[in-house]
Amino acid sequence: MKEFLKELGLQPINAGTGMLIGAVTSTDREAYDTVVSRAQEAFAEWRLWPAPRRGEIVRQVGDALRQQKEALGRLVSYEMGKSLQEGLGEVQEMIDICDFAVGLSRQLHGLTMHSERPGHRMYEQWHPLGVVGIISAFNFPVAVWSWNSMLAWVCGNTCIWKASEKAPLCSVACQRIIQEVFARNGVPEGVSCIINGGRETGEWMSNDHRLPLISATGSTRMGKEVGKAVAARLGRSLLELGGNNAIIITQDADLDMALIGCVFGAVGTAGQRCTSTRRLIIHESVYESFTQKLVNAYKQIRIGDPLDAANHMGPLIDRAAVEQYLQAIAACQQQGGRFIVEGGRLEGPGYETGCYVKPCIAAVTPDMPIVHTETFAPILYVMKYSTLEEAIAIQNDVPQGLSSAIMTLNLREAELFLSAAGSDCGIANVNIGTSGAEIGGAFGGEKETGGGRESGSDAWKNYMRRQTNTINYSTKLPLAQGIQFNL
Repeated sequence: MKEFLKELGLQPINAGTGMLIGAVTSTDREAYDTVVSRAQEAFAEWRLWPAPRRGEIVRQVGDALRQQKEALGRLVSYEMGKSLQEGLGEVQEMIDICDFAVGLSRQLHGLTMHSERPGHRMYEQWHPLGVVGIISAFNFPVAVWSWNSMLAWVCGNTCIWKASEKAPLCSVACQRIIQEVFARNGVPEGVSCIINGGRETGEWMSNDHRLPLISATGSTRMGKEVGKAVAARLGRSLLELGGNNAIIITQDADLDMALIGCVFGAVGTAGQRCTSTRRLIIHESVYESFTQKLVNAYKQIRIGDPLDAANHMGPLIDRAAVEQYLQAIAACQQQGGRFIVEGGRLEGPGYETGCYVKPCIAAVTPDMPIVHTETFAPILYVMKYSTLEEAIAIQNDVPQGLSSAIMTLNLREAELFLSAAGSDCGIANVNIGTSGAEIGGAFGGEKETGGGRESGSDAWKNYMRRQTNTINYSTKLPLAQGIQFNL
């Protein structure tokens, strides 16, 4: 039975222990259509609830998540394999986005414009789209869904969530928490729906004209397929895809502070974040001293059971991820990379599953093909630069454009990095790492990262349609642009 479920991709396997921790039923086509129909019916009612009333429901969801933070955080850590601190932090992100969405529910504003015609008024307003499809990835099994759903709900939409087939139990747990809140408040059934399955289920969603928006998080390969399918039906897609994030370490950096951001960015979530730090571009004058700091820091990283709060890093999600990690190491060596901290699979007591690996560091040159590739694993590439313009060019010379950072105490360097001549990424930080975005800012990136924006700022507009209104309160009907049409 275990192997059968594994073939279907429907079983959550604990990467730390290798144990089957549960099973879910894959959604067939008939059940999928039933779910979509139910979400459409719920939308017809939910969109008419006043936005502040919808916000009140989300406020109660946030309170419920506060009560379940420890349990849900442990489940995230247990099922996905990230450290317990990161699991708890992911649930805190959910709580934070609830708070943000509650305030937003009273601020879904439009603009007023002056009309060129006398006795006329112009303004714009925003209406909900309908049923929003959410496809999430294994590395953030709950937070990214909440970024989408909480905003979509206060905007008046209903949601269908397809969680990663590698971490489906977290979606079941979230649905249970949500449904208890919804039931107390008479929220129509179908406002929050979950479905299960792999690629085929995602294809149903992408090709379904009943879902006006598909928000998809995952690889660039997956995003291109989703974007193509949704565009073919003139739907909307919100894509959060790969990252190949770099930190520039200048000669004016606080090296001790920079070290913390670099190490957490590289090994947090075992390098399986879209914002993980994959490249360090280090000024030649501090290259030797900073790489030595990195080597010393890596000796202190504790790897093991993610539920043990003393450990910094847990396992990779599965053995397929380990194989990709090992292939990347081999490719780096073949291309001339020199490992200053060796990688490899961990073996021995506590590592029997084969999913634990060593975080490693390779000295490379920027032109190596492997450096331009996103590998979802704790591999950090370090390289030298001489001028800041050169460093920025190196950073930007990859297909991905999600997160970036510079470590410097030099104001001119910081401002150049943030200017139009600087980072080409959707996120550009000064004196913090590439990983660990706050929900108040819009999250997303450029180029092969997909161009989507989720979470804070005005990302709520993704979940609504804009309508321009003109009202004539005069006794005449003048036409725009002075056109005369007399009868």
